[in-house]
Amino acid sequence: MEPLRRLRATWWCGAFYLLLSVAGAHAQTSPAPAVPVNVPNFWNVERRLERPDAAQLPTTIRFLTTDDFPPFNFLAADGALMGFNLDLARAICAELSATCSIQAVPFAALLPDIEENKGDAAIAGLAATPAARQRADFTERYLGTPARFVARRGSVPAEVTPGKVADRTVAVVGGTSHEAYLRDFFKEAGIRPYPDAAAAREALRKGEVDLLFGDGISLSLWLNGTGSEGCCVFAGGPFTESRYFGDGLAVAVKPGNAALRRAIDYALQRVWEKGVYADLYLRWFPIGFY
Repeated sequence: MEPLRRLRATWWCGAFYLLLSVAGAHAQTSPAPAVPVNVPNFWNVERRLERPDAAQLPTTIRFLTTDDFPPFNFLAADGALMGFNLDLARAICAELSATCSIQAVPFAALLPDIEENKGDAAIAGLAATPAARQRADFTERYLGTPARFVARRGSVPAEVTPGKVADRTVAVVGGTSHEAYLRDFFKEAGIRPYPDAAAAREALRKGEVDLLFGDGISLSLWLNGTGSEGCCVFAGGPFTESRYFGDGLAVAVKPGNAALRRAIDYALQRVWEKGVYADLYLRWFPIGFY
């Protein structure tokens, strides 16, 4: 199973904790985190993208998303669509002076609906995999899906390198790209596979292992929620090797719609430069995963 699909499958494990911690995040910025958060940057500031010609763009951009992928896109208690992707789509529309239309559809319908012109763009945790590129064109990525180590407070290693982790036990979900990465690069560590993310997290929380290695996004939600009981923190930095952890998330448009694809790329860079992207990232990910 590719990393992003596995990431979607683990989301429900942390959704309850997420909704408790960010229930009011859409309206207000979350309180400042206890430690500094590194906001990722996927845009080359030296590469100046050309402002798109408004005459070549639709006056309303029809974004497609899903409602089952918190904190990216999900239904609030009142039935309203909300999430990081929703806010980012609105910021893109604002930058392009376009009206924003956002509709939720099943994940499996995203690319078919784009192909059938039922929407202009899809922003819903899509990865620009080779198979997906045969059905849609993609913007540059707006978010990565890095892997991270987590340790119990009070026992965080000064460095997280193969040598420093060689005498530590590490929990990981068995059969995943995260386990494969450990066995390729941290083979001297005491790798302990678990059947699912909940079991691996519980092993760390109880002190049955020294470290946990997994998807940084879902781990950040766990650390920020009540399920972790404040036991643990990130250790070391992010691991971003695309061969194991994917190329990240991007916006999909209909094949051949280069004008809209370039316009969204332009808008994403401007959203970053103006600090809007950082505000959204800190709002939805108060414990960052980079």
